Amino acid sequence: MFSPDRGVAAGSVLGEPRVLLVEDDPGDALLVEELATETVPPLRLTWVRSMGEAAEQLALTLPDCVLLDLNLPDSVGLQALAAVRESAETVPVVVLTGMADEQAGLAAVAEGAQDYLVKGRTEAELLGRAVRYAIQRKQAERATAALRVGEMRARENARLERGLLPTPLLAGRDDIEVVARYRSGRANGLLGGDFYDVVRTGDGAVHALVGDVCGHGPDEAALGVALRIAWRALVLAGISGPRLLRLLEDMLIAERTSDDIFATMTTMTLAPDRRGARLLRAGHPGMLVHRGDAVDWVEVPGGAALGLLPDPVDRPVHEMTLAPGTGLMLFTDGLFEGYAGVGDDRLNEEGLLALARAAADLGPADFVDGLIAGAEALAEERGGLSDDVAAVYLRWSDRETEGPR
Repeated sequence: MFSPDRGVAAGSVLGEPRVLLVEDDPGDALLVEELATETVPPLRLTWVRSMGEAAEQLALTLPDCVLLDLNLPDSVGLQALAAVRESAETVPVVVLTGMADEQAGLAAVAEGAQDYLVKGRTEAELLGRAVRYAIQRKQAERATAALRVGEMRARENARLERGLLPTPLLAGRDDIEVVARYRSGRANGLLGGDFYDVVRTGDGAVHALVGDVCGHGPDEAALGVALRIAWRALVLAGISGPRLLRLLEDMLIAERTSDDIFATMTTMTLAPDRRGARLLRAGHPGMLVHRGDAVDWVEVPGGAALGLLPDPVDRPVHEMTLAPGTGLMLFTDGLFEGYAGVGDDRLNEEGLLALARAAADLGPADFVDGLIAGAEALAEERGGLSDDVAAVYLRWSDRETEGPR
């Protein structure tokens, strides 16, 4: 036997469904207890007499199911159901009604109860089945809801990723080879903030950007998208040089969700005469310069990452002379910060340069893909590359028929 003072049915066994019975009539409560002991498996009952007591019990621990009388001293009808769902929305509810109140049971199911039982017409088998099915249906509902949330988050992340992966805007001209790659790091299932872009302005110059917002997640990805779009808009509006990075830094500071967030980037302009390039580097790694069968690591003078220092600073512009056929590759640090084998050694800049020199005889697309594949292969024993990788390779084309890839 059990009582509202003791709360839990005597002889309860672990593994049996835990049921909170909310019933003010001791006689009806006794009948439910007798049925509960006859179900297979038996139900572990906790009995309370009112909605107030039920709320206190639910605040202490959540049962597997609630058996709820719809006529309580302090809550009547659907008001009682609403109160239980407010206190424990994840717990399934089976309502108990009198023989003359079956419509109230139907109304409760319409409002979210899993089932209803009519007092005086319920047997042990029916009670046990109603409780088990209610628990199973609620679990299925929660799993479906979690799946729906996961799908919505995946679609949101996919939209953010598309924002990080623009189509190069080259004004319909095919006189430059562009190889752009983005590889998501999925070790933690998190979206990163690496981004890139390539546009041509009206004077024929080709501008490229590669950047990386510190951290991982939708906020960082959204900030990366915003920086990329702002960069494209500013470049097309004729903004260049240190002012370009100052404006991007202002935007980052205004849009970031934490003062700890910063972004590294390199922006590059290839002159329309094909003889030179201008670069601005803000805390970003160096680049690879690919000339024929030779590859060099070049780290031009630069300044601090955007948003890192309390006061704004100008980053220097670096002028670079290009020999015919020179390819320039910008990338984020995810390409060389992975592991290099089974130990704790990282690939680092030297290892990436060695990979690049081994692939120097390849064309632009194969060169970029080979570097990413090589870095991934070296890190395979430690789970592969854990960080996102963005990379852009630019080279003036000798043939007008070649276009962006």
